[in-house]
Amino acid sequence: MRLILVLSRGSLAVLGCAALLAVLPGDARAQWTGSAALTSDYVWRGSSQTRERPAVQAGVRYAHESGLYASAWGSTVKFKPDNGAYAEFDLAAGWVGRLAPDCALDAYFLRYQYPSTQGHPNWNEVNFAVTWRDRYWLALGHSNNAMASRTAGTYALLGARHPLGHAWRVEAALARYFLDDAYADSYTHASVGAVWAFKPPFELRLTLHGTDAAARRLFPGMAGTRGEIALQAAF
Repeated sequence: MRLILVLSRGSLAVLGCAALLAVLPGDARAQWTGSAALTSDYVWRGSSQTRERPAVQAGVRYAHESGLYASAWGSTVKFKPDNGAYAEFDLAAGWVGRLAPDCALDAYFLRYQYPSTQGHPNWNEVNFAVTWRDRYWLALGHSNNAMASRTAGTYALLGARHPLGHAWRVEAALARYFLDDAYADSYTHASVGAVWAFKPPFELRLTLHGTDAAARRLFPGMAGTRGEIALQAAF
């Protein structure tokens, strides 16, 4: 698959952060990490991004000891109605660090990029996530062009994870997407899942998703109740 880089104000901001990391003192510690996954469905905020078909996903992140980082993540997509998109790239730049021994903050700029698509589907979002004891988190995202709608949207999510022994953990989330009435009704979605770390770094994840009627109206046939199974790895 041919990758096409489309430079924009959003992607230039991410590239600018990466350039800043590159000129920080060489003796400062930095780290590359990555992830990969094969999933039965790419579900984003309660809606399938692949028409309920499998997706291949991968990401890479460069983090500096100062807390600054830049990352890129991609997935195959297939929207309904079809706008020609075959891939999504999420480019992020931000800072993460401890506010207290049990509390961490992650603040970042996110660019959603869809190469070779019809119209103007690319859009930006500012995000904040506060995590407590690495088990509970509150995430907020805001955009003046939510889902490339030219209207504002604010996304709020509460999440939790709990380990069950050495190899298992359960995860759950409840979220509300506050959308401008000129675009669509605000909607709620939730998820609950189990993760089995059967052979590190490999994990098997099973997630059940559910949305309200407003999400089903906004994403006909792509929202509602659905299951997702994924093989994932972090390295």
